[in-house]
Amino acid sequence: MDFLTISEMVQTEIVEKKSKFIASLFPVESVEEAEELIRETKKKYHDARHNCTAYRVMENCQMVERSSDDGEPSGTAGGPMLNILQKNNLGNAVIIVTRYFGGILLGTGGLIQAYSDSLIKAIQESQLVKKCQGIEMLVEIKYSEFDHFKYYCKNNDILIINVEYGEFITCKIELETDKKEILLKDFETKSIILKNVKEIAKKYITKSI
Repeated sequence: MDFLTISEMVQTEIVEKKSKFIASLFPVESVEEAEELIRETKKKYHDARHNCTAYRVMENCQMVERSSDDGEPSGTAGGPMLNILQKNNLGNAVIIVTRYFGGILLGTGGLIQAYSDSLIKAIQESQLVKKCQGIEMLVEIKYSEFDHFKYYCKNNDILIINVEYGEFITCKIELETDKKEILLKDFETKSIILKNVKEIAKKYITKSI
């Protein structure tokens, strides 16, 4: 499955009835990284009443989803934020909303609204990118064909991520899964002249939107 994520960490604030809500939205690549960021943020804001969290992380082709109300009434913080991540098809992201209590109770509805608004504001201020199912491959090319191959990659949205020079030029490339058959067909029909093509691994690749 394809999904959206954020390109870099974003932090925003809102105030509701004197309570301050600090939303820290991070891009992550693993559950371990998400949990570590939660620990670090809770340590940073150790004097806050609550540090409520939610995340969605793609691991082993499965979207792992977790949330915590961190002492707020059940279902008023982590769950609503996880729901927003789901509705926006956001993955590989963790949200931590830190609340400094202002002395006025917000009630169940007010809490849900405040935590939801905190995440929505952070998303609105984020630069979103797309994560697509892709493949990493190695190709060998004659020096005389390299410029043509670079032009081919540019026109077909294939990213050259590493180049090594030896008897032949060896390029490590990444491309969306559905472009693999096109590349192999062009290789077989000699639309592009390559010495060798080999798939290395399946991976999620990042695309601008």
